[in-house]
Amino acid sequence: MSLIVALQMDPIEDVDIDGDSTFVLALEAQARGHSLLHYGPQDLSFSSGQIIASARPITVARKRGNHFTVGDVERVDLTEVDVVLMRQDPPFDMSYITATHLLEHIHPKTLVVNDPVSVRNAPEKLFVTHFDGILPPTLISTNLDEIKNFRSEHKDIIIKPLYGNGGAGVFHLKPDDENLSALCEMFTEFYREPMIVQKYLPEVRQGDKRIILVDGEPVGAINRIPQKGEVRSNMHVGGKAVKSQLTSRERDICATIGPALKEQGLIFVGIDVIGDYLTEINVTSPTGLQEINRYDGVKLEATIWDCLEEKIS
Repeated sequence: MSLIVALQMDPIEDVDIDGDSTFVLALEAQARGHSLLHYGPQDLSFSSGQIIASARPITVARKRGNHFTVGDVERVDLTEVDVVLMRQDPPFDMSYITATHLLEHIHPKTLVVNDPVSVRNAPEKLFVTHFDGILPPTLISTNLDEIKNFRSEHKDIIIKPLYGNGGAGVFHLKPDDENLSALCEMFTEFYREPMIVQKYLPEVRQGDKRIILVDGEPVGAINRIPQKGEVRSNMHVGGKAVKSQLTSRERDICATIGPALKEQGLIFVGIDVIGDYLTEINVTSPTGLQEINRYDGVKLEATIWDCLEEKIS
């Protein structure tokens, strides 16, 4: 089976070939004989009922400094491709939401991964609130009194943007920290959305685990250890990746959310678990494939493509 695969992603020139999950998905698709097209979300158009992408044919190679070649820009009707991988990085803003509305016109005739309607309806830090018993104590609010009451109850807290990503804007406030009011003022000045406030989980010092699920089933995990003096474990801010396996609690969490992911067409998902708690369900552009591959001797991009080819056939 030879497929036409459109990669809706950030500039291919900027890809980290040793860490980017989209890159290995593209390598695996190419190895299977699939044709690749590349375009950015800014290249999408709605034209008289058609969803058009100004896309370039692309080939990829694991060669540092020479990892891609591209052809001339083509006007591509996305109903004529087999798969669109929606892989541009967040933030999850109105541009991102608009892209989901446009791609909704072609799915499922063209398989969009992940389902654009479900992506739109499942922001990382909000989707998780629909599952009982696996979320740490959490408040979503702009009300300063509610936030102060939450800190009075839970003492150590984390405050972060509701639609943030990559660890940006994450603050750890201890019970005696006097910056709470000023920090909330800053958040409301820069963001129109509520803040998300959670009880600080000291288990984060032992790691923030990224678990990959494919069609609702866990297929691999990596633990991310924050640097000393840092509350964030994201690898691009210095978190250290270490080999990891799933605990029984983490398997229970996956079993709790897995059926909903499968039902909603969320095929490639990365969840974040600290201690016994699920903190995020990443459905927009999850990462972690290459790190897990290196530590576990697996090839998760092949698992994902096996799933996609089965759905298309």
